Amino acid sequence: MAEKSGEAGSRGGLFGAGGRFKGGTDPIMEKFNESINFDKRMWAQDLRGSIAYAKAIEKVGILTAEESSTIVSGLEKVHAEWASDSFVLQPGDEDIHTANERRLTEIIGPLGGKLHTGRSRNDQVATDTRLWIVEAERDILKDMATLLHAASEFSREHIDVLMAGYTHLQPAQPIRFGHWLMSHMAALMRDAERLKELIPRANQCPLGSGALAGNAFGVDREFLAQELGFEGVTANSLDSVCDRDFV
Repeated sequence: MAEKSGEAGSRGGLFGAGGRFKGGTDPIMEKFNESINFDKRMWAQDLRGSIAYAKAIEKVGILTAEESSTIVSGLEKVHAEWASDSFVLQPGDEDIHTANERRLTEIIGPLGGKLHTGRSRNDQVATDTRLWIVEAERDILKDMATLLHAASEFSREHIDVLMAGYTHLQPAQPIRFGHWLMSHMAALMRDAERLKELIPRANQCPLGSGALAGNAFGVDREFLAQELGFEGVTANSLDSVCDRDFV
């Protein structure tokens, strides 16, 4: 995504000082290009990924222990603002990554920019999306389990209720109401099984893949996976930042 007009191009933007083009972006293009109204739902996952990444780049010597602690503390303050619904989006916050990094830098100063060393928004957004998807899938499974339990109890309570069973739009045989209700739950159980099978595929860590060719500083991807609760790491950096099969 393009940097905002007049910014220093520190994130590799095409426009503004340090960018490939010296003119500013048209406001219509800026509005078209931003995704903050969609991806702000991933604020917690983005902050989790950043906290883990700060610890990972401390391990390889990019951050000192003091710098890492300051960044993590700042990210926790950003988290508190989102959690209390007091985080204020600003013009130029084109996505959740930009918004969180901007606020972090406001809180702790220029050190906030050091967090992005070796990281790309490509592996960052892939990480956020996987974290969010896995959490959403687990929440849906809990809701499905509640529905299945309620339906089975309701069927048991009304086991003596009879109704007409239909085939070809015609009443055919008498059946129990509970049998009809649980026929729909059987289909829902298959859906739950498919959803459960998706979680291990989505729950793989792409962080540390960089823009596409890996991390130049050799961050420990297994450490990142453990910190974020992933089951493992993705196998190929290029595929990692392109893959959306899990969505």
